[in-house]
Amino acid sequence: MTRTRVRTLLHGLVALAALLAALFATLASTGEAAAAASYSAPLNSAIAHLGVATEHRDGYDRDKFVHWVDADGDGCDARDEVLIEEADDPPTVGSGCSLSGGRWFSYYDGVSHTQTSDVDIDHLVPLAEAWDSGAYRWPASRRQSYANDLGDHRTLVGVTDNVNQAKGDQDVAEWLPAQQQCRYLREFVAAKIRWSLAVDSAEKAAMEDLAGGCDNTTITVQVI
Repeated sequence: MTRTRVRTLLHGLVALAALLAALFATLASTGEAAAAASYSAPLNSAIAHLGVATEHRDGYDRDKFVHWVDADGDGCDARDEVLIEEADDPPTVGSGCSLSGGRWFSYYDGVSHTQTSDVDIDHLVPLAEAWDSGAYRWPASRRQSYANDLGDHRTLVGVTDNVNQAKGDQDVAEWLPAQQQCRYLREFVAAKIRWSLAVDSAEKAAMEDLAGGCDNTTITVQVI
């Protein structure tokens, strides 16, 4: 191969690399990049890995997290999809994705329900808490993806409506369910890692304290 052909080939490879880098940067800036990696670590290590930052509530509006959406166009929105997925007794899915005949267990309080009106779909890391912890910097498309995340069962969970309302926008330092607190902690940490959300110092201290009474179970999650 002549030097001229080698130089031409090298120039082509450099141009291709630059194009790919620009494409990735564009996807990342719009929140549409593919999941970066699979994260796996014991609970205590996962908590230690969470970045600490001061919460930022300025500018928060729940409407900035568009939900519930029907991403796959099957007539069932994200709330319906969670109810169908989590039902202990599968519901009948009728016209317009009306659900009847199912049964749902709320692990927050250990209560089962047979009426969908008694079940809220909780954002395990509340929308306001997500905003405080980094989502205020996200584009609208990423906030919508977070608010309707069906890719990991720990992000959205069906629970008793008044228990969810009592939780509100509180983090682990401020609120814990009456039952299965270690499960709640693991899932809260997993959701924070999945969406690269920070914790404040009080939140991290509460996590570390609670983890001391939990099994150091490995958490595995796909990072978005």
